[in-house]
Amino acid sequence: MGTAGLTLCLGGIGLNGCAAKRKRPNILLAISDDQSWLHTGTLGCRAVHTPAFDRIAAEGVLCSNAFCTAPQCSPNRASLLTGRHLWQNAEAGTHASSFPRRLIVYPDLLENAGYAVGFTGKPWGPGNWRVSGWPRNPVGEEFNQAKTATPPSSGIARDDYAANFKLFLAQIERNRPFCFWYGCQEPHRDYERGSGLNAGKKLEEVVVPPFLPDTEAVRSDLLDYLLEIEWFDRHLAEMMNLLAERGELDDTLIIVTSDNGMPFPRAKANLYEFGVHLPLAVRYPAAVPQGRRIDDLISFVDLAPTLLEAAGLAAPDTMTGRSIWPLLTADKCGILDSCRDHVLFGRERHTHARPDNLGYPSRAIRTHQYLYIWNIKPERWPVGDPQGFYDVDASPSKEYILEHRSQESFADFFALAFGVRSEEELYDVTADPACLNNLAQLESHASIRQDLRARLESQLQTQGDPRMNGSEVFESYPRFSPMRMEIPGFKEQNHYNLRYRALEREDDTNESLQHQG
Repeated sequence: MGTAGLTLCLGGIGLNGCAAKRKRPNILLAISDDQSWLHTGTLGCRAVHTPAFDRIAAEGVLCSNAFCTAPQCSPNRASLLTGRHLWQNAEAGTHASSFPRRLIVYPDLLENAGYAVGFTGKPWGPGNWRVSGWPRNPVGEEFNQAKTATPPSSGIARDDYAANFKLFLAQIERNRPFCFWYGCQEPHRDYERGSGLNAGKKLEEVVVPPFLPDTEAVRSDLLDYLLEIEWFDRHLAEMMNLLAERGELDDTLIIVTSDNGMPFPRAKANLYEFGVHLPLAVRYPAAVPQGRRIDDLISFVDLAPTLLEAAGLAAPDTMTGRSIWPLLTADKCGILDSCRDHVLFGRERHTHARPDNLGYPSRAIRTHQYLYIWNIKPERWPVGDPQGFYDVDASPSKEYILEHRSQESFADFFALAFGVRSEEELYDVTADPACLNNLAQLESHASIRQDLRARLESQLQTQGDPRMNGSEVFESYPRFSPMRMEIPGFKEQNHYNLRYRALEREDDTNESLQHQG
């Protein structure tokens, strides 16, 4: 399908003429755990088979430019739920912390409007929602009873996601709309080493990203990752079959995506393309014309307002995102809304990887051509101190780079994955999607860098990012996942680090002080 020359203003989007009054859709949100945008059959990855995703894209719309707000599980899932950027979500904006009770989430709004709400697999997390007073996970009621005894590898969870979806459907009235979150725990690590090869996958079919060494160990690691994407897709296909058996497939808005990029060096937990650029496909025959690809820049903060609009509800003023429902229901391809010319994302602490439990704060703006990154504390190691580089998940790929870093031919791979970075980074993602060539210091790109920095800072200021005022409140937020006793400084699990408490932002922090424990 052609996409060139289709740059339209929002007011010019052609709608498909669906009636103003329509039946409210069921909603099935399928979200994998750690999958970069390229790794689906639809986008030409030969080494992975994703018939369910491919069907949804073919019978609906493929969104080619979807981005998380943070390349980490819990902060980005919080943004999906709240329609707000990580810097607006207090504790929920950092990894494995808490979820302030005052935050408004779309599942509650849908439930208040009559929807049945539930989830299977991984909801919002990791983190502690109970400590903030939530009666349940912000995603909804849990359905994780059913287990499977035969996952294709030991690295795959035993949750029978499709069977749990069936249990959910069995308990709700036939005419009641539902919103269900299918949170697959795959392809999150750990993997069973060699499981991709054992399943019959071929090393030669893998496309190795340029920031990773092209070795048999890395290729095999990538095959293990792709095998787990297929497990996610298999359960999605089973859920679609269940809906078809009930006569509800075409009455269900299905959204398929991931929470952040692939769990490899210079991808997950990084603001580069393979860390933040995600798959996204949507199917809903009643309102979404099929067989289209739209190239507008879409952020995860846009999904909550979209789901609410699809259900006939107005998004609350607390939500920063803009609904993409007009894009989904248009009858055009390409770039439909010229005002969607950028997305924002960032990161704070990922895991316990530095003294005092400090993070690596960064913010970024991505246009259709450029990615600009502002590393707020460039003196810190970006993926954790050298004793472990713990912000990079343990893996054969990580091991291989570290074991061979003294060899001249692997020095660049080590520097890209683990080395200290400059305060400013600028990449032409159309020419350099692997983000290898930093253009920030080139005079030829000075005006572009300055413009993007100014646009980024202006929006962060408008949206109340504490970092814009010099606050280090994000360093204070508790971590509810394990701490590493060998790292010096503050290491109290479940506690605030009062050294970095920013009392000037009482609106964000007072509610949680009572839970310090």
